[in-house]
Amino acid sequence: MTIRTRFAPSPTGFLHIGGARTAYFNALFAHRHGGQYLLRIEDTDKSRSTPEAVAQIIESLAWLGLSPDAPPVMQSTREARHAEVAHALLAAGKAYRAYETADELKAMREAAQAEGRPPHYNGYWRDRAPGPAEAEKPFAIRIKARREGSTVVNDLVQGRVEVRNAELDDMIILRSDGTPTYLHAVVVDDHDMEITHVIRGDDHLTNTFRQCMVFDAMGWARPEFAHVPLIHGADGAKLSKRHGAVGVLEWRDQGVLPEAALNALLRLGWGHGDTEIITHAEAQNIFDIADVGRAASRMDYAKLNHINGVYLRAAEPARLAAMVAERLSPDAVGLARIEALMPAMQERAKSVLELAEGARFALGHGAPPADEKARAMLTEEAQGRLARLAQALGGAEWTKPALEACLKTFAEAEGVKLGAVAQPLRAALTGSLQSPPIDAVLAALGREEALFRIAAAS
Repeated sequence: MTIRTRFAPSPTGFLHIGGARTAYFNALFAHRHGGQYLLRIEDTDKSRSTPEAVAQIIESLAWLGLSPDAPPVMQSTREARHAEVAHALLAAGKAYRAYETADELKAMREAAQAEGRPPHYNGYWRDRAPGPAEAEKPFAIRIKARREGSTVVNDLVQGRVEVRNAELDDMIILRSDGTPTYLHAVVVDDHDMEITHVIRGDDHLTNTFRQCMVFDAMGWARPEFAHVPLIHGADGAKLSKRHGAVGVLEWRDQGVLPEAALNALLRLGWGHGDTEIITHAEAQNIFDIADVGRAASRMDYAKLNHINGVYLRAAEPARLAAMVAERLSPDAVGLARIEALMPAMQERAKSVLELAEGARFALGHGAPPADEKARAMLTEEAQGRLARLAQALGGAEWTKPALEACLKTFAEAEGVKLGAVAQPLRAALTGSLQSPPIDAVLAALGREEALFRIAAAS
């Protein structure tokens, strides 16, 4: 048997962090077992689904490296097949026509609630044959729920879960306008796509028992189910904007590397001992759905920043320079400076955004306007020292080791600590007291630009 999983988002908004984790777990499980990971866009809710949301979901998955193994399936293109199955159930006597209007259904629910009963459909048309009065009336198709016994799901995460069939009503599978309901369409699609494992959030657990009604009525084998707990904020409440970014592309825009994002997603509810840093390649070898916990996980943005820093330090400098360049749009000279700075900068940064802000001083001719602290550093004494330093640097070889040696020798000659030379120099070159190591700054700017900036500040 070939393992097949699917990620099935509704295109009603951005791909949130929980959805991205679900996609990752599906991809890992399928690939760990040599199977296929598929994508189905569940766009049957035409009033809320948008092409922009579809594009954003696909872009988000591509950024994470989680593009599916086959072209996405658009659920809305399969409505004829969904209707075919509904009518097959009708013909087999496992479903029936129901002729209630929307107002009649509303009255039925209100009456049930007033009597303290669940607002379920009362099965009025379950055993009635339509008469002449119904000949021209539109009808919905409802599946016949079993009245006795219970339905059991042996969930790969939640364990054995049982629901009494008396708690399930005869749900609509085809509306009176001929469109399928979500719970019906999902089952037909999972069967036709030969999905063997349904891995999704545990907010879908109650849906599973309704979906089993369709699987069982059609005589189709059920897939294995794995319902993963939701993600909460650090305070235990449902993850929302007030906790920080909740959309995948927000992470990208904030400078998170995709490999760091995957590592952080992996650790939300799944563990491998105390190991924190697990690469995608490693995860594909060790991931097991049985290791997903039953408790809700908590999003920790400090941990995300730490993980991102680890991957930034390991990344190729040229790749990071290209990512920074996308944000700063430098000319050829600026790009060369950014590339030269990157090995030093990536050792300290927590995000690509931080790298971009830190490299901004390298653009253009002349230092950026000095901030308040940098201006305070450029005292009259410091300016005189910078003028003398310029003469010393003028004869130095322009490499980092030689520049570092020149600065140390100059500080000794001036009878001051290296910081008394480096900090005013940093202010002159970058307009700030925060920058990469000063020898790296000098080397990246080049002799002509560095001496120009020093002269301008002294």
